[in-house]
Amino acid sequence: MPKSVVIGGASGVLVEQLGVMSNRHGLITGATGTGKTVTLQVLAEGFARLGTPVFVTDVKGDLSGLGAPGRPHKEVSRRLDAIPVPDYQQRGYPVLFWDVFGEQGHPVRTTISEMGPLLLSNLLELNDTQTGVLYAAFAMADDEGLLLLDLADLRAMLRWMGDNAKDLRTAYGNISAASIGAIQRRLLILEEQGAEHFFGEPALTIRDLMQRDFGGHGVISVLHSERLIRESPRLYAAFLMWLVSELFEELPEVGDPEVPRLVLFFDEAHLLFNGMPKPLLEKIEQVVRLIRSKGVGVYFVTQTPLDIPESVLGQLGLKVQHALRSFTPRDRRTIRAVADGFPGGDRLDFETTITSLGVGEALVSALDTSGAPSPALETLIKPPESQIGPLTPEARAELIARSPLSGRYDQEIDRESALEMLESRTRAAAEQAARVQAEQEAAQKAAQKAKEAAQAEKKAASRGRQRETAVEALFKSAARSVGRTLGSRLARGLLGSLLKQTGR
Repeated sequence: MPKSVVIGGASGVLVEQLGVMSNRHGLITGATGTGKTVTLQVLAEGFARLGTPVFVTDVKGDLSGLGAPGRPHKEVSRRLDAIPVPDYQQRGYPVLFWDVFGEQGHPVRTTISEMGPLLLSNLLELNDTQTGVLYAAFAMADDEGLLLLDLADLRAMLRWMGDNAKDLRTAYGNISAASIGAIQRRLLILEEQGAEHFFGEPALTIRDLMQRDFGGHGVISVLHSERLIRESPRLYAAFLMWLVSELFEELPEVGDPEVPRLVLFFDEAHLLFNGMPKPLLEKIEQVVRLIRSKGVGVYFVTQTPLDIPESVLGQLGLKVQHALRSFTPRDRRTIRAVADGFPGGDRLDFETTITSLGVGEALVSALDTSGAPSPALETLIKPPESQIGPLTPEARAELIARSPLSGRYDQEIDRESALEMLESRTRAAAEQAARVQAEQEAAQKAAQKAKEAAQAEKKAASRGRQRETAVEALFKSAARSVGRTLGSRLARGLLGSLLKQTGR
């Protein structure tokens, strides 16, 4: 008999999800307060019993109760009386707690390089030009052997690009200061939202999400997402898309195993697709379509199927539709569209059923052994075996302390990466420039001294020539004076002789 997960019962018959079809993905939808979280909890328990590791996002803090046994309650008894659930026992399940901020579980990190420019540009809400610059930054980092691990590395890379934009233009195209400035501002906003906790090392190892306990049960990893969604919903979406992409890249193909190798539950799934650019949407569609061959099932949890793109919606095998309420014409159109998506039955009957379902009831369609969707059945969801509602802080802290991963991710590592390498290059360039400047200044000083010495020698020679000319002038003046004196004397003598002769 094939392995399966019991979802609930309809008219005394069990409604089940076959293990072999569980990598065909699924969808849990319904209005707030109609029981989506409990349905998620029931499915997570079922997969864990099959030995399949499970990853769930806990957006309200309720799913930490998976780690503790449930308590007797009259509603639990009522459901067990209505559903022939085999081997039901209230018990806790093996859990690992995770938290991007490191407060409610083991820290979750990845690196800038692993996130990649496509997801990062969507996270930063960049336009096409800015996205091109971001792609150039990643290309340069690869070419230069620079590790982009955290936000500081990316900021340093962008700063270096801005300083060397003219030299980089030929190889990487125009890198405008305006685009770099815009990206830097987005990074500051992202940092204010707590993203500096998410980017860095040690990065999350995918294998740590795929563990089993000693009894062969799949371990349920619970990502505390309450603060993350409140402060940075885009980071929440980016992380989930990164996780799916990493699983797709790292896991080998296994086809359709008897039970999935890993099952992911993404609550508030509409956040994944809000404002998503077409290239990224196409990538996610491709990954969701192909990741089933890796033995991974992805289950989206949101209010209506219309929150999911049609190209993704058409790939979801299991559909669990809780109640929707009709208050406006738009609500009625939504209900009609949801009813049209269920196989078998009459659409009007489905519309009536969807609006009249009680808490903990759902319209369920699963895949049969041939992969065809079964007719939708109005189903009473079975009660979970674990605690409904959150653990106490003390109980959570105890489970975290006893975790086999305790200490592995707690201490952040800051190894040499782009920031340090670029700073080293900058220092080396500055030192080289200083040496060149010092050599130039020394050469200039030597040239100046040589020039001054030549000028001094020239002045000295000039002064020597001036002294020689003065002496010569003195001698000439004296000679002229002596000549004049001698001439006067001769004239006087000659004149006296003539006068004497005349007087005779």
